[in-house]
Amino acid sequence: MRKHIKFVPLLLTMLFMLAACGATEGSEAVSGEGNEDAKKEEEQTTDRLVVYAALNEEDIVEIEKKFEADTGIDMEYIRLGGAGEASTRVQAEKDNPQADIMVGGSVEFYQPLADQGILEKYTSPNASEIDDKFNDPNGYWQGWYMGVLGMVVNKERFEEELAPKGLEMPKTWDDLLDPNYKGLFLSSNPATAGGGYIFAATQLFRLGEEKGWEYLEGLNKNVHHYTAGAVDPINLVATGEFVAGMSWAHDIVKVAKQGYPIEVIVPEETAFEIGGAGIIKGGENTENAKKFIDWLLTKEVGEMNTEISNRYSVRSDVEPPKGMIPVDDVKLVNYDRTKAAEMKEDVVKQFSEMIGQ
Repeated sequence: MRKHIKFVPLLLTMLFMLAACGATEGSEAVSGEGNEDAKKEEEQTTDRLVVYAALNEEDIVEIEKKFEADTGIDMEYIRLGGAGEASTRVQAEKDNPQADIMVGGSVEFYQPLADQGILEKYTSPNASEIDDKFNDPNGYWQGWYMGVLGMVVNKERFEEELAPKGLEMPKTWDDLLDPNYKGLFLSSNPATAGGGYIFAATQLFRLGEEKGWEYLEGLNKNVHHYTAGAVDPINLVATGEFVAGMSWAHDIVKVAKQGYPIEVIVPEETAFEIGGAGIIKGGENTENAKKFIDWLLTKEVGEMNTEISNRYSVRSDVEPPKGMIPVDDVKLVNYDRTKAAEMKEDVVKQFSEMIGQ
């Protein structure tokens, strides 16, 4: 009897030690799982950024290279045809975001996303170095470059086909209504291209709603077709497939520098875009998206973007692009950006009906 009693404390001690070992092993297993989850989360938030880009391929490639070199963050971009296509995709994915940030294209395409609660609110510390007109006062989008609307003309085809008919190089938007441009002119679709929408809104602002729509209907008679992207008409005019088109002046100059026989014309009462960037709410890498906005607003990146794209920087300490008309010499239409964003849906709907789409 005494022998049994003698071994009870030892047995209890051994059982306690075994239980403790089991608890320790279990704790380590749970801790290990937690560390693994934390590691995955850290990888998502510190090493990766998914970008929807409404930019030229060569521009977003350079941005990707420099961002990765400067930050160590792996950037994956999906280039879309224009700001309209990008914003449509962001809207479609609002319940399951597949990207962290949208960059490029006019802020008119960002404001509706902000109004729908699809963008994450963030104001970069670097925004204080930029004129307020380029910063969303509510913090949902950020302007980082400017682009001016212009006309592209193939000089060789113009001299061969239109000059003999007594036409001079177009100087105003109204010059494009000449019937001699019928089938020889290209523009972009306001439903898919930021430039296309700003062009349509420009006519409504400069002429008033009634006469503005009359202008767009008259021009439609000369338009061969509307391209999905704002820059698409440039290449088609540069290669001689068409005589003239509407696009961004900086992109026209960029192609002209490659030796194509094209000329850029910036008419009076034109408009400029504020190129935007906005963080997509619910993306997996929101902190990296904030770092991207901060990086985008630095002087060094502003200078790089001006050099590779010919766009004006929103930073006053960045020199204007070479070969471009000084922005102070551009005669702008009285463009109400807030109203342009508010009326966008109705304008696009009416325009689509006008062209039969």
